[in-house]
Amino acid sequence: MNLVWLVSILIVCIQGSTEAASRHAVVNVGAMFAAGSINGKVLKIAIEAAGNDVNADPSILGKTKLSISFHDSNYSGFLGLIGALRYMESDTFAILGPQNSVMAHILAHLANDLRVPLLSVTALDPTLASLQYPYFIQTAPNDQSQMAAIADIVSYFGWSEVIAIFTDDDNSRNGVAALGDKLAEKRHKISYKAVLPPDPTPTREDVKKLLIKVRMMESRVIILHTFSKSGLLVFNVAKELGMMESGYVWIATTWLSTVLDSTSPLSSKTASSIQGALTLRPHTPDSKRKRDFIARWNELSNGTIGLNPYGLYAYDTVWMLAHAIDLLFEQGGSIAFSNITSTGPIGGLKGGTLNLGALSIFQGGKQLLDNILRTNTTGLTGPVAFHPDRSLLNPSYEIINTNENGYQTTGYWSNYSGISLVPPEKLFNRSKANHSLDTVVWPGGTTVKPRGWVFPNNGEKLRIGVPNRVSFRDFVSRTSGTDVVEGYCIEIFVAAIKLLPYAVPYSFVLFGDGLKNPSYNELVNMVASGNFDAAVGDIAIVTNRTRTVDFTQPYIESGLVVVAPVRGSNSAWTFLQPFSSFMWGVTAFFFLVIGLVIWILEHRKNDEFRGPPRKQVVTILWFSFSTMFFAHRENIGSTLGRTVLIIWLFVVLVINSSYTASLTSMLTVQQLSSPITGIDTLITSTAPIGFQIGSFAQSYLVEQLNIPKSRLVPLGSPEAYATALKDKTVAAVVDERAYIELFLSENCEFSIRGSEFTKSGWGFAFPRDSPLAIDMSTAILTLSENGDVQRIYNKWLSRKICASETSDIVSDQLQLQSFWGLFLIAGAVCFIALLIHLFSVLRQFKRHTPEAEDHSEPSSHGNISSRSTLTHLLTFLSFVDEKRDESKRNKSKRKRNESVVPNVNEKEDDQSVRSASKRIQINNSQEMRRADSDTWPTR
Repeated sequence: MNLVWLVSILIVCIQGSTEAASRHAVVNVGAMFAAGSINGKVLKIAIEAAGNDVNADPSILGKTKLSISFHDSNYSGFLGLIGALRYMESDTFAILGPQNSVMAHILAHLANDLRVPLLSVTALDPTLASLQYPYFIQTAPNDQSQMAAIADIVSYFGWSEVIAIFTDDDNSRNGVAALGDKLAEKRHKISYKAVLPPDPTPTREDVKKLLIKVRMMESRVIILHTFSKSGLLVFNVAKELGMMESGYVWIATTWLSTVLDSTSPLSSKTASSIQGALTLRPHTPDSKRKRDFIARWNELSNGTIGLNPYGLYAYDTVWMLAHAIDLLFEQGGSIAFSNITSTGPIGGLKGGTLNLGALSIFQGGKQLLDNILRTNTTGLTGPVAFHPDRSLLNPSYEIINTNENGYQTTGYWSNYSGISLVPPEKLFNRSKANHSLDTVVWPGGTTVKPRGWVFPNNGEKLRIGVPNRVSFRDFVSRTSGTDVVEGYCIEIFVAAIKLLPYAVPYSFVLFGDGLKNPSYNELVNMVASGNFDAAVGDIAIVTNRTRTVDFTQPYIESGLVVVAPVRGSNSAWTFLQPFSSFMWGVTAFFFLVIGLVIWILEHRKNDEFRGPPRKQVVTILWFSFSTMFFAHRENIGSTLGRTVLIIWLFVVLVINSSYTASLTSMLTVQQLSSPITGIDTLITSTAPIGFQIGSFAQSYLVEQLNIPKSRLVPLGSPEAYATALKDKTVAAVVDERAYIELFLSENCEFSIRGSEFTKSGWGFAFPRDSPLAIDMSTAILTLSENGDVQRIYNKWLSRKICASETSDIVSDQLQLQSFWGLFLIAGAVCFIALLIHLFSVLRQFKRHTPEAEDHSEPSSHGNISSRSTLTHLLTFLSFVDEKRDESKRNKSKRKRNESVVPNVNEKEDDQSVRSASKRIQINNSQEMRRADSDTWPTR
C-alpha cells in the first residue's frame, strides 16, 4: 500500500515538472508599425497597455511573461522586412503587424514557411483574407466590409455612379476593386478611377492635376480611399478648386475617422476643408470595460494622441493571442523552434549581422493558429470570434458626417442589418423607419441631397443619334439642305430638355443613308457601344433593346396592329343588307301566316274581318304588314287572336330593333373586302404580310409569332402600303399604331382590323444607368400632365379621321340563326291557337247539326253515302263561314225546347216510343234550320 502511494506521488511530481518545463518563462511577441503615423502611435500605446494587463493577470499564462518588442518600420517596406526577419531569428511566437498591406503581402509568404502567425489590425486589404495566406489574420473588419457599407450608402441615396480616388498600392487598389464589386451587386458602378502616387505623400501639384480631371467628369460622388496625409491634402486642394461646394458628395474611408478621433483639435484650415464629408468608423458596442479603458487612455498616452477604434482592436488582439498561447501550453503543444538547415530553401545564407540561416520554424505555429481562430470571447470591441473564412464576426460601422462643429453620427451599418438609425446591437425592430439615416449636411452647408452628377465639363456636347427617315417624316425629318432636325419626336425631346433644372449641351447626329429607313436596332446598339450619348426618335421600347440601354418614360403609346382593305357600305340597296335573303323570306312568310291565322280566328265573330273576298284578302295583307309598325286598326275580339297577336308583336319588336341597329351600323361603318379579321386569321393564313423597313415588326412576327420570313414583304413608305394593299401584293400590313393612324388619315379605303396585339410605346434611349434617363422621364411626365404632349401631338399628327378609325368593322349580316327561336315560338302559338279553334268549331257544328236519317234503300246505299259526305262538308264550310250570333242562338234553343212533347205514356209499346222520338228529332231539325236561316247573312 505504501508502495502505491509512493508511485502516485512520483507520477504527479514528474507531470508537474514536465508541465513546468513545457512553459517558457518568457513568450516573445513582435510588434511592427510606423511609429510616426497616427495609427502607429495609438497601436503602440494600446499594445503596451494590453501586455502589462496580461502580465498582471495571474490567470493568464501563469508565471510566463508576455514580452512584446516593437520595431519601427518608418513607412519603409525594406525596414519592415528586416524587422520581421529579426523577429523570426529569435523564437518569436507571433507578430503583431505589419501596419500596411504592401508589407503584409511579403511577410505573409514568410509566415507561411516559418509558421509564425501574423495578426494585423490595420493591414485590411481584402485579398489578404484568402486561403493563400493562412498564417495572416486580420483582427479588425477588413475593407470588404467597409466597401459593402459604402455601396449601401450610395444605393440608399440613389446615386448610380461614383468616382474613386485612391493611392496606387496594394491596399487601396484591392479595396477599390472590392468597392466596384459591391456597387455592381446593386447596379451601380465606378465611372472613373483617379490614382494618387504612393507614399511618400504626393505633391500638391500632383493632387491638383488629378482633381482637375475629376472635376471634368460627370459624377459628383467621390470615394476617397487613401491614408491620412494624402487624404487631408486632397481635401485641402479640393477646397481650393471649389470642389467642396454644393453639388459634390465626398465619402472617405476609415482613415478620416481615425484623424478625427486621434487628432484633436483639428486646425481650422483642415476642419474647413472636410466639412460636409461622410466617413466610416468601426463601431464597437458600449460596455463598462470599454468605458474604463477610455478613462485610462489619457494617462496611458499622456494626452499626446486620442484613442481610435483600432487601438481597441489592438488591445483585444493582445489578449486574444495571450489566451491562445495559454491554451497551447495547456494542450501540451510543441513550443519548439527548429532551425532551417543547410538543406533548406535559404539554409547556409549569412549576411553581416543578419544570419538568414538562423531563421527557425515554429513547431507549434499551426496549433497556435487554430487556437486563435477558435477564439470566442468578449473584449473592448464586443464579441470576438471568427467566421470559417477567418473574417471577424458581425463587422459594423458608424456613419459620420463632418460639420463646422466637428462631426456627428448620422447612422450605422452592419453586415446583417444594413443601414440603420440605431446601433446594430440595439436594432430589435427592423422596420423601415429604422433603416434610414439622420439629416446629412452636405458640402456647401445644404441639407438637400445632391443629385450626384452633372454634365461633364469637357467642352463636348452630347451626341444625340436621330434616325434619318425617308417616310412618315412627321415624326422625325431633316429640313432639306440643312442639318436642322424637326418633327413630333424632336419637339417632345426639346420640350423635356427645357424642363431640366440644368443646362444640357447637345447636338443631333443623323443616323442612316437617307435612302431608306435605318435599322432601329443598330441605332440602339450605337448608344450601348458609346458611339452616341443618346438616341431620339420614334424608337419602340421592346425587350431586346432594354437589355442594352435605358429608356425614358414612353411619350406615346404604339402597339402593333393589322391593316386590311375595306369597302364602303353606302349603296342604293343598303337597307336590305342588315338581314340575309333567307331571313327576309322567312320574315315575310311569317307576316302572311300571322295575318291568315288572325283572320281565321276572328272571321266568325269580328265584322272587320268579314265581307267580300277581295276585301278580306286586302284585310289579311294590311293587318299582317301593319303590325310591323304597330299601326293595325282592326280590333281583335277573341282570346286566341289576342294571344297570337301579343306573341307576334314581341317578335316584331325584336326584329325591328335588330334591323335598326344593324342598318345604323352599316351606314356608319365600313366592311372588310378581305378575309383577314385580325392577327389570328393572319397567322393561320398563308397570305403575304407587309411591314415597315427598319421596324421591329419583322423580328416580332418571325421570332414571336413564328411566321415564315418568306411571307414578309418589306415596304418603305405609306404610298407603298397603299399600292401593295390595292394590288393585293399583301393581304395586310402590320405596323405600329402611331404610323398606321397617320397612314389612315389619308387612306380611308383601309382600316385597322382587330385590336393591338402588342402593348408598347416610344421612348428616348440612353446608356445603361444614365441619370439623364431618370430626369428626362420626370420631364416627360410633367409634359403629359400640363397638356404639352397633346398640344405637340395636335400640331404634328392631328388629321381628319376616317369613319373606320372611330368604329369597329362589321362584315356579317344578321342570319336566321339569330332569330329562329322567336319564329319557333310564334309558329307554335299559331298552331296551338288554330288547333283549339278547330276543336271549338267542330264541337259547335256537331251540336247544331241533326243526325242523318238512316232510311236509305239498300240498293242505292253507295250513292246516298257519297252525296251525304259532300253535303256534310259543304254544310261544315257554310257553318264555319257563318257569323256566330250568341243572342239568336239562345232564342232558337228556347223555341226548340217548347216544341218537344213533354210526356210519353210509359205503357205505350216500343214502336210508339220510337215513332214519337223520330218525330221530335225531325221537328227539332226543322226548327233549327228556320232559326239559322233568319241569322245567316247574304254571302
